[in-house]
Amino acid sequence: MKVFSPLFSRLFSPLFCSLAAIAATAAALVTGASAALAETFGQPTPWQMGMQTPVTPVGDEIYSFNTILFWITTAIAVFVMVLLGVIIVRYNARANPVPSRTTHNTFLEVCWTIVPVLILVVIAVPSFRLLFLELDVPKPDLTIKATGKQWLWSYSYPDNGNFEFDSTVVADKDLKPGQPRLLTVDNELVVPVNKVVHVLVTGADVIHSFAVPSFGIRIDAVPGRINDTWFKATREGMYYGQCSELCGVDHAFMPIAVHVVSEDEFTKWAADAKQKYAADDQAPPTALAAATPAQR
Repeated sequence: MKVFSPLFSRLFSPLFCSLAAIAATAAALVTGASAALAETFGQPTPWQMGMQTPVTPVGDEIYSFNTILFWITTAIAVFVMVLLGVIIVRYNARANPVPSRTTHNTFLEVCWTIVPVLILVVIAVPSFRLLFLELDVPKPDLTIKATGKQWLWSYSYPDNGNFEFDSTVVADKDLKPGQPRLLTVDNELVVPVNKVVHVLVTGADVIHSFAVPSFGIRIDAVPGRINDTWFKATREGMYYGQCSELCGVDHAFMPIAVHVVSEDEFTKWAADAKQKYAADDQAPPTALAAATPAQR
């Protein structure tokens, strides 16, 4: 231990000073990234850093957990890089011609065993809490069934008249100003704000994946199986997602658009949609509806 003490002192005295300086720089970068993050809503933006702004309880927890992981991984990476730098500078053959013959150190060996375990415990506690929050569906105010098909989404509202409609991507030539490419759809999924929405997810042909980053949800749509997830959007607006499973040639043309509206607006929309889509069910399919996005 006496042999190791001078080595320990020489290594770590400049290390902590460097860590403090780098931590301050990282904090400034994170603050700037957070400011940029606050300006984005519901969809990715060019040169965006970080996650999309969360608007659900699950999304908030994911964002907080990601922040914890960021600081842990940053601290580990900085520690290792600075330690390697100090060793290279102070203990190369020119600066240290007589190498130390220390082969074992109980304190150091205990540290590099216990510290990683403690880090994993710190990560595990919020991780288990987040998993429980994602999987424990509270009492729903609204249930929706989302079915992934090649290559579109079908949405069913069993609580509001049991109507169903397809949601397909809008071709580039039909986009209106302000509508994002490959994210805009002809029929959005409409839900009320501040309500627990229970989403039943399945696939009609191959495995798809229902994902909306701002809601913090992503779950596979598996043929012959019902998976479920939930969200509670706390802010009105339009939120976009995409199929996040490689499902086929038109995988990139399966966007998800969720329109979060007030409760009164949702009630009116549901009444109109019930009549509209009931009438659409009686109409023969058109050639456009039968075509894939790549053919439109």
